[in-house]
Amino acid sequence: MTAPAPTAPTRRSGRWIERWDPEDEGFWTATGQRIANRNLWFSVLSEHIGFSVWTLWSVLVLFMGPKYGLTPADKFLLTSMVTLVGAVVRVPYTFAVAVFGGRNWTIISASLLLIPTIAAFAVMKPGTSFTTFLVVGLLAGIGGGNFASSMTNINAFFPLKKKGWALGLNAGGGNIGVPVIQLVALAVIGASGGPRVLLGIYIPLIVVAAILAACFMDNLATVKNDTGAAKDAAKDAHTWIMSFLYVGTFGSFIGYSFAFGQVLTIQFGRTPLQAAYLTFIGPLLGSLIRPLGGRLADRFGGARITLWNYVAMAAATGVLIAASLQKSLPLFVSVFVVLFVLSGLGNGSTYKMIPGIFQAKALAKGLEGEAAVAYGRRLSGASMGLIGAVGALGGVGINLAFRQSFLSYGTGTGAFVAFLAFYAVCFAVTWAVYLRRPARQAVTVAASETKAQLS
Repeated sequence: MTAPAPTAPTRRSGRWIERWDPEDEGFWTATGQRIANRNLWFSVLSEHIGFSVWTLWSVLVLFMGPKYGLTPADKFLLTSMVTLVGAVVRVPYTFAVAVFGGRNWTIISASLLLIPTIAAFAVMKPGTSFTTFLVVGLLAGIGGGNFASSMTNINAFFPLKKKGWALGLNAGGGNIGVPVIQLVALAVIGASGGPRVLLGIYIPLIVVAAILAACFMDNLATVKNDTGAAKDAAKDAHTWIMSFLYVGTFGSFIGYSFAFGQVLTIQFGRTPLQAAYLTFIGPLLGSLIRPLGGRLADRFGGARITLWNYVAMAAATGVLIAASLQKSLPLFVSVFVVLFVLSGLGNGSTYKMIPGIFQAKALAKGLEGEAAVAYGRRLSGASMGLIGAVGALGGVGINLAFRQSFLSYGTGTGAFVAFLAFYAVCFAVTWAVYLRRPARQAVTVAASETKAQLS
């Protein structure tokens, strides 16, 4: 007797899917994989545009020469505040998926990107006050929120064994918005165009992303109205431990993305065009490698990949300090690109750890089967937004550290020393919490199983 074929997910008006069980192999093969992949690609597009708008001011400051009247410290403060808003809005964006539905919120969040882009188009000219630039720059921070809602939404679509790759692809496709806007800016600067040309390119792209989300994405009823999941995730210590580790990986990626061009112009005397030729390479490679970080974590364990990635990040930072002291631009740029790649790899591996942690907690609680899967999926999806929000604060710290380092020493060397110390702490936390073997044999079986799952 053959098993009945999996039933297709039922829908109600507004592209809602009532039944969704990706852990059911039959369901996943028959209908789930196709629907999940379709939602993934259009989520990537919206998140990609969001990242571009968020990091818009890292590019615009390169256009802002002496006639704009801004000091290097003003520019670092501006980009720091944009990063801060992008981090803070990730918290409500995480709740928004449960309140509105993943598709519906993607449409809304994509449409909201028109506000900072049009506002920047209106004020981007010499004679505008720094306060005005700061206020308009703060609006661009909403682009950073798209990551949190997108990751929370896509996490619910895929089975546990596919999450590392899917989440890495989703986040990497979004992260690549950083180098893309830098490449577009390079083309605009190279063609002697102004910043308004760059902004004019992105306004129609935002409209297209919102329309495509409306036409091709879906809402999952199983995620709707579960705002309590974020509260439960916030009470779990692992949410905050992983937030700290994500500060080291994603905080580095976004912080360096905002600061790299300014460091090249201030410390090494590069022109905006010369800086633009170099700044896109690191974010591009860091974005492309993020899915590989997730794939490696799927195979070898997220904690192991994250641990050794921090070793490599610390080593690269040590070389950066030497390059900065020697004023060697080729070495500095080469190692900075390596650091971008490592931050992207670590982004993928740390995010893969999150579903495994909460799945292991479910097993340790005695849950089995679908109950364990539902518990893990519910809390991991909610925690991702919170972890993404705290992680993005690392970008604020990096820009403020550079600002203070240049004010105090005239170079970024002091900031790199601080980053090296922080990566050492991240290594210690990863090892102590997720990889250290219990010292006593009196550890419970449940705890041992949890350790195995986490590593």
